[in-house]
Amino acid sequence: MNGRASLATIGTLLAIGLTLAGCTRAKRTEAPTQAAAARVKLGVEVFLEKHLDLVKGKRVGLITNPTGTDASLRSTIDLFRSNPAIDLVALYGPEHGVRGNAQAGEYVPFYYDEKFKLPVFSLYGQSFKPEPGMLKNIDEYMRSFDTQQTGKVPEAGMVKGIDVLVFDIQDVGARVYTYIATMANAMQAAAESGIDFIVLDRPAPINGTDMEGAILEYPELSSFIGLFPIPLRFGMTAGELARLFNDKFLARTAKLTVIPMEGWTRTMWFDETGLPWVIPSPNMPTLDTATVYPGLVALEGTNMSEGRGTTRPFELFGAPWIDGNELAAKLNALALQGVRFREAWFTPSFSKFQGELCGGCQIHVTDRGAFRSVAAILHIIKTVREMYPDKFGFHAEYFDKVMGTASVRKALEAGTDVATILANIQPGLDAFASLRKAYLLY
Repeated sequence: MNGRASLATIGTLLAIGLTLAGCTRAKRTEAPTQAAAARVKLGVEVFLEKHLDLVKGKRVGLITNPTGTDASLRSTIDLFRSNPAIDLVALYGPEHGVRGNAQAGEYVPFYYDEKFKLPVFSLYGQSFKPEPGMLKNIDEYMRSFDTQQTGKVPEAGMVKGIDVLVFDIQDVGARVYTYIATMANAMQAAAESGIDFIVLDRPAPINGTDMEGAILEYPELSSFIGLFPIPLRFGMTAGELARLFNDKFLARTAKLTVIPMEGWTRTMWFDETGLPWVIPSPNMPTLDTATVYPGLVALEGTNMSEGRGTTRPFELFGAPWIDGNELAAKLNALALQGVRFREAWFTPSFSKFQGELCGGCQIHVTDRGAFRSVAAILHIIKTVREMYPDKFGFHAEYFDKVMGTASVRKALEAGTDVATILANIQPGLDAFASLRKAYLLY
């Protein structure tokens, strides 16, 4: 083949290639695309647009963490500080802190933030409930701390106290997630100090219709991982819960205002809101995690790893003494709705079995509408107990607090089938479904 023929051939091939590429591009453009998620307007956005009168002339305290943002990922702290109508004088952080950097259960100290020029009080440190000094005598309260621990402390007279406390945190829809306990405690403290309380509402990320798990036995099993008698998965927003808590358990003492979202409906999952997912805590990286969390968190009350110390907490589970292949086969043979179990091996970098190779499974939700996390964890525990009767163990007190009842553990120990356990739970869920109706906003 001579050079001229080669060039002609190359030109022909290029022309054909470009034509094909153009056809391919055209087909991709014409192909139907998935419907865009609805754009939900968050409570913080509605508040800034329509309700600044609630804080006019008042000193404001803000309970928040990294999830406190608008749809453009601007933090609520920055939005408040840059708004001339808001006098933000103090911040309050839940478990994991305002910055979201502390691990589960880690003590979070008070400090003075040089960037924001604001005191940052911990509601997961020396107190789980705002102390009176954190709200009404802030100057004096700050100076009671060791300055070597807290850093620079403002001069006397800079911050006297707050008039209104605002809560803006994304919850995950599970009773044992401590942010709702922080909200309830703060509501009570605000009521005791005569301070208004505002909740800027956010989505129920795993939808606002489905409910699972036992109703917490109150007050016997009330704790910071479950203050009030609600189910493990309650299907309500933080604002709706605040209304329920105030009415039923706080004797309507809180001067409560809830700023609802616009455009959110109960059937929505978070990825249908059009909003960006911000990690609510270090071990809640994705919506997949939140989907399995209400049930799988019960593994914290056992001697199995719940996957902390891996990149898939609560989706991975196991122990050094488990054969993952055998466990996956037994769990898949149950044909549970909306889920498959895959053999997995992992070595946690912290928490249970740190540095030890664990066998187990990864839980893969194939149909989140049909999947029930509480049913799944009961089957997991029952199966592992049967496979390893001499190895598996409950941390009974903690497991019962997570479940909200001792009856579930006792039934599993007695060999009761899961269907019977779930049937015994159902009347409580039905009663709660009726109770919550009066407090729903959407």
